[in-house]
Amino acid sequence: MSGHSKWATTKHRKAAQDAKRSALFSKLARNITVAAKEGGDPNPDNNASLAAAIEKAKGYSMPKDKIKTAIDKAFGSGKDAANYETVVYEGYGPAGVAVLCEALTDNRNRTAADVRAAFSHSGGNLGTSGSVAFQFERKGQIVVAKEVETGDKKNPVGPNGAAADEEEFMLAVAEAGGDDYEDADEEWVVTTAPSDLMAVVKALEAQGVQVKGAELIMVPTTPTEVSVADAKKVMRLIDKLEELEDLQAVYHTMDITDEIAEALDE
Repeated sequence: MSGHSKWATTKHRKAAQDAKRSALFSKLARNITVAAKEGGDPNPDNNASLAAAIEKAKGYSMPKDKIKTAIDKAFGSGKDAANYETVVYEGYGPAGVAVLCEALTDNRNRTAADVRAAFSHSGGNLGTSGSVAFQFERKGQIVVAKEVETGDKKNPVGPNGAAADEEEFMLAVAEAGGDDYEDADEEWVVTTAPSDLMAVVKALEAQGVQVKGAELIMVPTTPTEVSVADAKKVMRLIDKLEELEDLQAVYHTMDITDEIAEALDE
């Protein structure tokens, strides 16, 4: 276990999404509804994709009542019925950076037009199916806070089990079946095989480690090196795409170095 990956990419995306919380909750709710409907069961214990969707929502502090409403909508009828389909869009942004978008839409034509416009207005090009997907691989990602709230007024924050110590946490991750982990300031980010995501979450929790959130993500296999100027152009495209209500997730191959991360934070 090296404790290294490209958390900066996810961190920047997460910060941008957190700033648009109401729109984010709408996307998370749609994701939960579809997972519940496709799995055919409102109980996450019997529906692995729903369990993952709920863990992802928890990672963004989505309220429990909104999660329940989203699950209920999956089994509604009439105007409350959920009729979304999964669509993947692929293309290239500025500087040849590959971009992959995952959408849940009830209108393919509208979504395709919106995605195409975002690409063309940002100096990119929407490609055909399979044009960039080979540059990514699916991974499970679990976020674990190093410290958690204790409920004690004198000591409101305390260690999150083994997560408080790197050596202990490394052993906990290995025992839980995780592939790797990395230090992300106040949190650990654990990566897993996609099929192992929920099993690793449960195994960590069984060891007394509270999990903040978990989700399936796409990770670039070969990051693209770009200049700071091009990185800003790429992020303008990513931001435009993430503003689209139908898009659940936007991934790219841009290598976010410390220099680029600092420039983007400005």
